[in-house]
Amino acid sequence: MREFAVAAALIAASPAFATGLEIEVDGEAQGTIRVDLFEDVAPQHVERITTLAEQGAYDGVVFHRVIEGFMAQTGDVEFGRIEGGDMARAGMGGSDLPDLPAEFSDVSFARGVIGMARAADPDSANSQFFIMFAPAPHLDGQYTVVGRVTEGMEVVDAIKRGEGRNGAVIGRPDVMTRVIVTE
Repeated sequence: MREFAVAAALIAASPAFATGLEIEVDGEAQGTIRVDLFEDVAPQHVERITTLAEQGAYDGVVFHRVIEGFMAQTGDVEFGRIEGGDMARAGMGGSDLPDLPAEFSDVSFARGVIGMARAADPDSANSQFFIMFAPAPHLDGQYTVVGRVTEGMEVVDAIKRGEGRNGAVIGRPDVMTRVIVTE
C-alpha cells in the first residue's frame, strides 16, 4: 500500500499542463475519458499524440489489447481501425511518422497513468499507448509516461477485456470514436 501512496504522490506532484485529450469510447465501455498530458515529462511523445489526435488519426481506433488488472492498449492507427482495419494485425502498426526516442522519467506507473507502447527497442514508440488499470512499478523507467486520466476511470474500467493471446480482444473491441485535443 505504501508503494501506491508514493506513486500517487508522484503523479499528484507532476505538473499537469493545459494540453489534454478527450477520448470518446463506445462498446462495452461508453463515455468520455479526460486526460492531462505531461509536456514537461515527455515533450516529443505528447507532441506526437496531439498531432495524431488533431489529424483525426485516433478516431475509430480500437482497444486491441486489454489485460485484466494491468492495462488497456490502443492507438494502432495503421491496423487498429474498427472500420476497414485488419483486427488480426491490430497492435502491429503505427503511424507513418518516425519512431520516437524514449523519454523515461521518475513518474511511476500508477492506476490511470498513460504510457507509450513500444517494441523491444526502447526507442520504438510511435502511436500506440496504454492506460493502467492498476499500479505496475515494474514498468517504471522502462516505458515513457505521457499523462494520466483525470476523469472517466469508470469508462476505462469498463473497457472490454481481452481473452486471446497476450490480452488480444476477441470479437468486437471497444473503440475510441473520437479523440480531441483540449486546452
